[in-house]
Amino acid sequence: MHRPQPPQHPNTRSARWGFTGVGLGLALALITQAPAHWLTQTIEHLSGERMLLQDPQGTVWQGSAQWVLNEGPLNTTASSHTAQLANTTALPTRVTWQLGPRVDFAHLRLALSATLATACCTPEAIRVDLFPLWRGMRLSVADHTSHWPAAWLVGLGAPWNTVQPEGQLQLATTNLQWSYQAGQTQLQGQAELQLQQLTTRLSTLRPLGSYRLRVQGGEAMTLSLDTLEGGLNLQGTGQWQNGHVQFNGEASAAPDAQAALSNLLNILGSRQGAKSILKMG
Repeated sequence: MHRPQPPQHPNTRSARWGFTGVGLGLALALITQAPAHWLTQTIEHLSGERMLLQDPQGTVWQGSAQWVLNEGPLNTTASSHTAQLANTTALPTRVTWQLGPRVDFAHLRLALSATLATACCTPEAIRVDLFPLWRGMRLSVADHTSHWPAAWLVGLGAPWNTVQPEGQLQLATTNLQWSYQAGQTQLQGQAELQLQQLTTRLSTLRPLGSYRLRVQGGEAMTLSLDTLEGGLNLQGTGQWQNGHVQFNGEASAAPDAQAALSNLLNILGSRQGAKSILKMG
């Protein structure tokens, strides 16, 4: 015979709802207050530990850290780890971020949006949007102009730690988008990097000059390097094909700078008379 269940006491039902509410509250708190180091550790892993975000503060969604460049995976032993960190270079000011969803009403789609800013280098915050695609994703960088210290590159190791560059890097992007879909990658838009008033310890000529590297997206991504001013003349063109860069160019000295730049030209590439041949890939 089926026995009827005794009615639940109101206090029992209240306790269950209470435990459910506490569980939901804890889950919400974990999501909204996730510590910043969860995000920084993910970025360090994805970059092969070439980009380090040290002393993180705040949460995954809103925080700050010291942005450091590093030449590669850190050694695991304490002594070697400390030695490698000594060779890193950090921006002079902390980088701050805000991360959250954003609705693109123009195309009726949802994006994960991030804004990055640092007092030394970004007159305005840089916005980066990540859109889901069928079997892929698209990363979009809002048009902007930012300025970065050339000496920051030393942390990446060779050849920057040998060149020891000084000067300013100006980065400008226009309609820049990178997409990955069905195993294929494509870059659209343009990025332009200017090396302004570049100097190096490898030459007594100070500054060497100012230069422009332009990356143009499309079916075939192209590179171009040219000289804006200075005693060291650099020029060349290249392409990104099958995940590899192919670049061909040359370096030469202005007539009144040949003696000061002779040693640097020997280092930059193979000499052919007064020129040095630049080749990659």
